Amino acid sequence: MSPLRITARDAATGPVLAVFGELDYANADELRARVSLTPVRQGQRLVLDLAGMEFCDSSGITALLAARDHALAAQADIVLAAVPAHTMRILHIVGLDQIFPLAPDSETATGADAGRR
Repeated sequence: MSPLRITARDAATGPVLAVFGELDYANADELRARVSLTPVRQGQRLVLDLAGMEFCDSSGITALLAARDHALAAQADIVLAAVPAHTMRILHIVGLDQIFPLAPDSETATGADAGRR
């Protein structure tokens, strides 16, 4: 079991939060809290870089949806970057791959055309 770790950095397009470890029932609230404390301004893009995420359960998916709500409330975009295959499968099954813009990595997600469908 890998504990959740979240790092933050700023990009020209807005904040980037990198998620490492397991995003599950035991620690999904940690991501929710971190996102709620992350300032996102109108027109920016919040990027969640999931390259280091090892596991995600339904509580983790709910935390990702809360991050989307946070971005939309600020009239900002959100992009999920480097979504692991196991999480991509869940997103696809429940149709969330249709509401989350996806990028292959955080560099692409912070590019000028990222998040556009």
